[in-house]
Amino acid sequence: MAARDVVILGSTGSIGTQALEVISSRRDEFRVVGLAAGGSDVAQFAAQILDFQPQVAALARATAGQDLQLALYAEAKKRGWNQGEVQLPKILLGPDAATQLAKHPCDVVLNGITGSAGLLPTLAALEAGSTLALANKESLVIGGRLVTEAAAPGQMVAVDSEHSAFAQCLQAGRADEVRRLILTCSGGPFRGRSREELVDVTPKQAMAHPSWDMGRVITINSSTLVNKGLELLEAGLLYGVDLDDITVVIHPGSVVHSMVEFHDGATIAQLSPPDMKLPIALGLDWPRRIEGASRPNDWSQPTSLHFEPLDSEAFPAVELARRCGKAGGSAPAVFNAANEVCVDAFCEGGIGFLSIVETITAVVDEHLATGEGEGAHLSDDQMSVEGVLAVDAWARRRAAEICAG
Repeated sequence: MAARDVVILGSTGSIGTQALEVISSRRDEFRVVGLAAGGSDVAQFAAQILDFQPQVAALARATAGQDLQLALYAEAKKRGWNQGEVQLPKILLGPDAATQLAKHPCDVVLNGITGSAGLLPTLAALEAGSTLALANKESLVIGGRLVTEAAAPGQMVAVDSEHSAFAQCLQAGRADEVRRLILTCSGGPFRGRSREELVDVTPKQAMAHPSWDMGRVITINSSTLVNKGLELLEAGLLYGVDLDDITVVIHPGSVVHSMVEFHDGATIAQLSPPDMKLPIALGLDWPRRIEGASRPNDWSQPTSLHFEPLDSEAFPAVELARRCGKAGGSAPAVFNAANEVCVDAFCEGGIGFLSIVETITAVVDEHLATGEGEGAHLSDDQMSVEGVLAVDAWARRRAAEICAG
């Protein structure tokens, strides 16, 4: 079997680094032909380039080109390589570098970029005809029908552990036999706390996720349950399920990654330890399973599975996301954009923990009440890339204004 050519967007982030770990011991199965990163860790990016020798490397920070070249030579020298042994890839620089790279000929593009910056690369990969292994849920959430209509059947493969679980469970029956999707949630570091007990939460406490080791934005999102709201919207779009037929349940053990309930009363669940390498490996070559991608559960030890209902009063982000999804059009983009601004403001000490979702709610309410002009809600039929990006920019400005007081 020929090796699959892979482009990895967001290679120095959590998803990207784990994908490269999966690939590193399977060079006969996968060949990295492109790497993209933001540019915050040029030394790590240089090491990845020398390790995997892609044809193209892309950096979002336009001024990082010289830094990358110096880092490449420094890394090569550290490895004892002579100058002639360093094969430099074609280097793309600037905000659209990842989008350009997403069009590069390959079998699969893994989009591990964080946030709305992943939208244009997602659309570019789909347009190019590559399989899109989607870890950047935000691009699907904010793009909505722009993304789903651009994708051919089977072209998008979910990399989020919950959505990978849905894909695996859905193989147990036909689409018309599905009663509902059950989206599991660890509950984050503040599970069981009342709203009043969340008032004085600090960024350090919010970053202490009990199950997963992730980047800053997704970790804070997991503490507010905004991430679960985004995942609810993603599930509806990926699998064509009505949002009212998706139930969020708390499962602190993070062993059951999600479940599908069928109309005959059967519930099919996917279980594995909390390790992103399993869904990443499936995303790289779906539906083929890669041997040894992650460790299995140890069923020789006493095991219990605990579930509890979501406390929507303490954590209202999921129901807010559901409301945005039902409103459709640009509302989910506003939800996501306002959140990204609020996460930064919270981490910088500008707002309190509860103010994150309160601010998102205020921006969403204003957006849905605006009939025309700047910040007006776009229906599904009015959606365009330019329109979504304009609404995204408006939502960020409004959120920043509210955060600034």
